[in-house]
Amino acid sequence: MRRRTRRATLSIALTLVASLLLLAGCSSDIAKIGVVVPETGDYQSYGSSLRRGIEIAAAELQADPDLKVPFELVFIDSESDLDKAAAALDQVYDTGAPIAIGGATSGEALRMTEVVDARGRILVSPSASSPELTGVSSNFYRTYPSDLLEANKLASFTSEHLTIESFAIWAQQDVYGKGLESVIRQELEKLGGITIEDTFELPEEASDLSGSAEAILDTAPGAIFIAGYDMNVADAIKALDAVGFDGKILTTSAFATPAGIARAGKAANGVLLTQIVFDVDSDHAHVKRFVDAYKAAYGDKPDLYAAHGYDTLMVIIAALEGRPLLHGEIQKGFRGIKEFPGVTGSIQFDERGDVKKFSRVYQISEDGGLINYDDLIRRKREEVARKKRELQERLMNLSREGGN
Repeated sequence: MRRRTRRATLSIALTLVASLLLLAGCSSDIAKIGVVVPETGDYQSYGSSLRRGIEIAAAELQADPDLKVPFELVFIDSESDLDKAAAALDQVYDTGAPIAIGGATSGEALRMTEVVDARGRILVSPSASSPELTGVSSNFYRTYPSDLLEANKLASFTSEHLTIESFAIWAQQDVYGKGLESVIRQELEKLGGITIEDTFELPEEASDLSGSAEAILDTAPGAIFIAGYDMNVADAIKALDAVGFDGKILTTSAFATPAGIARAGKAANGVLLTQIVFDVDSDHAHVKRFVDAYKAAYGDKPDLYAAHGYDTLMVIIAALEGRPLLHGEIQKGFRGIKEFPGVTGSIQFDERGDVKKFSRVYQISEDGGLINYDDLIRRKREEVARKKRELQERLMNLSREGGN
């Protein structure tokens, strides 16, 4: 109840600021920015985090007396439905918004680009990652990198660190899942040395996964890669745990929402995933400012998706600054973004609207936290070295005692 009150207060504050600007006679200079994310339905965990991050960015910007781009946010819930997402985007453009944030999932983003091109407006996705979106429209940008980069990291990690000979893939058959399935297969085949046993279909809708889990167990892969969204991946992990699968389980950052990890419970312990670096404990001033504001508003630390929501609005305002709200000028603004200091890392768009951000491998701990795998290996080596030193000291002491 307390969190809802905080969120309501923040939303009311944003509305009041926008209203005051309108009353001041600045309506023609106000940039309307649409926000179409799933706040209900299967993917609401992403939409909720994204909206919170966007609201924190909006509050910070509106409180800046030097703000040069007065703006108003227009929120519409996509309800986790592709057609509704496209209709909602059309609706926010009807309000006069030249630009919108949306496409929380790859499927939503791909459908929404059809509206973008028909209307000649701009869409910026904070979290869609399918390779199919690269260069899909000159009016589409994203602050989240293509799955190609995550797949490359995961494949090289598997080849270098996991002593396995066989690999299986369990993937949702949507834009996101099939895209991941394709790129991880491609990257592993490039590296060689690991046989991809089979690919299994992960249903998008809730269903009994025990049969698929048993079939995967029968192929006896050394590791399995699960490609899908948080709740589906969580259910797949639990199903594998229930049938006694003892191979390595790998997935991507889409699983690592608080809701997804909580749903998987203890079965998530030891799962490996790739994720873009967002250090919630960073000492950098702009990251601390965001994290502190988020905790003050919602009583918890922000996740990766909240951070991307925050960065997306921040980079939009930077692109609009000093420019008339004309399509060509906004395009120039995005092309002019160079090494923008986001809380998720430096942001700069290439000629196809993509960004480059590199991920690391994390392991889920017993308490549901994420441990950097490199740090985990370092700690293990330090522990082995410590035990070796202790053993050597004991042997030396025994030797001395024997000599006496």
